[in-house]
Amino acid sequence: MQNFDFDLFVIGGGSGGVRAARMAAQRGARVALAEVAAMGGTCVNVGCIPKKLYSYAAHYAEAFEESRGFGWVGEAPVLDWERLKTNRAREISRLNGIYSQLLESAGVKTIAGWATLRDGHTVQVDDQAFTAKNILIATGGAPTVPAVPGREHVLTSDRIFDLQPFPKRLLVVGGGYIACEFSSIFNGLGAKVIQLYRGSQVLRGFDEDVRAFIATEMRKAGVDLRLHADVAAITRTTEGLDVQLGDGQRVRADAVLYATGREPNVQGLGLEAAGVAVNGKGAVEVNAQYQSSVPSIYAVGDVTARVQLTPVALGEAMALVDHLLGPVAGKNSRTMSYDFIPTAVFTHPNIGTVGYSEADAREKFGKVSVYRADFKALRHTLSGSAERTLMKLLVDDASDRVVGLHMVGPDAGEIVQGFAVAMKAGATKAVFDGTIGIHPTAAEEFVTMREPVREVAATTLPQHPLWNKNPI
Repeated sequence: MQNFDFDLFVIGGGSGGVRAARMAAQRGARVALAEVAAMGGTCVNVGCIPKKLYSYAAHYAEAFEESRGFGWVGEAPVLDWERLKTNRAREISRLNGIYSQLLESAGVKTIAGWATLRDGHTVQVDDQAFTAKNILIATGGAPTVPAVPGREHVLTSDRIFDLQPFPKRLLVVGGGYIACEFSSIFNGLGAKVIQLYRGSQVLRGFDEDVRAFIATEMRKAGVDLRLHADVAAITRTTEGLDVQLGDGQRVRADAVLYATGREPNVQGLGLEAAGVAVNGKGAVEVNAQYQSSVPSIYAVGDVTARVQLTPVALGEAMALVDHLLGPVAGKNSRTMSYDFIPTAVFTHPNIGTVGYSEADAREKFGKVSVYRADFKALRHTLSGSAERTLMKLLVDDASDRVVGLHMVGPDAGEIVQGFAVAMKAGATKAVFDGTIGIHPTAAEEFVTMREPVREVAATTLPQHPLWNKNPI
């Protein structure tokens, strides 16, 4: 029987890798983890956490403006961009330390350096080779930039947090959630933002009503969102970046952010040498147990390009540890279900969603009842803001089960998280109807929508007939 240096060798110190390494080590396995950058991966360092902190920062400008309607007077403070960056960096550094401490406390051996697969049981980190019974690839993803002339002048989301100086004019290219979030954030922070998307509507894959609604709200907030638009070339001049668009128009910007997609981070890992198969997207192919084409090598998280969300990577990591080591005594093996995964988009206003879009629900279930509410929140009756809130439920008529829940409005992620629990448990519309709402809140609308609405075009959302609390 072969002796290995470790039972499990993890490549990547992001959410999935750290969780798997820590859980396995706490169960008595000999575990090593290699990471070439700061602990925490994309989410902690250049993703979820700093993005949400900047989103909080961006909300203060509108909050100060809205406060006047509630009797507050005086000059609003101005943004100190350098202070925001410094405070964010300090918090991220603190989190890096926590991740390292969690691994150390669990008994994981951490190795700083670039890891490369040599075979199914050997990992090379710089000039050292380590053997392991099993290897886990958890290297996440990386942003991509198309081969547009002048691409050397553009930024990706990895570099946007430390821009110097603050971009008074920001051009954002892309229509996914990252592009929409940063457009909202920098617009809120005070930049003049133009967002270009070559498609017919932003947030492909989301519910059509949500897509149309958030596009309207972003424009109302000041984002110059242009659809069916793309970049032809970018040139640096003494006055900034000169951007030629596909239709011949030109715009000037201090910075250009490309948020046009991410790809699995597999370059330089030695996958081919080890015999690990990848799919057409360049992602590691895995089976239901996260096992690659090499039986001793596994992969979780964004590197598999399944569902690219931090909580999904965490769930996959815990399911994998149970698969490799068996469940914790007295408990069943954990599995990862990909049904009814809630998610949020931190645009201004936020988006929260769980379950099926209307189009997907109709394709899956056939006859579906649609419930909608489109209203001005109570706060904005005095704030002066024109922002509106959208809520939508999709119900499978055959079972009465709520199969889709969508919201565009303040704190949508916080609200939808609770409803996701109910939907995961199979809550029906009757259960929603029998639940008492908390008044006055926006969330209560999800349990007070009684009559389905007729299908309408996604761009002509009706006022819900029962919503009379806050008329326009």
